[in-house]
Amino acid sequence: MLQQQSMTLSPYIELYNLIIPKDNILRQINELVDFSFVYKN
Repeated sequence: MLQQQSMTLSPYIELYNLIIPKDNILRQINELVDFSFVYKN
């Protein structure tokens, strides 16, 4: 079987998951908008 690998983009992702409710508008925006340009060097 293949194991799924995960990549952590931020050390704060767990905090984000704990603090921001699942139905929050910030989560919805994060799902809809491509923020990859922010991570470019």
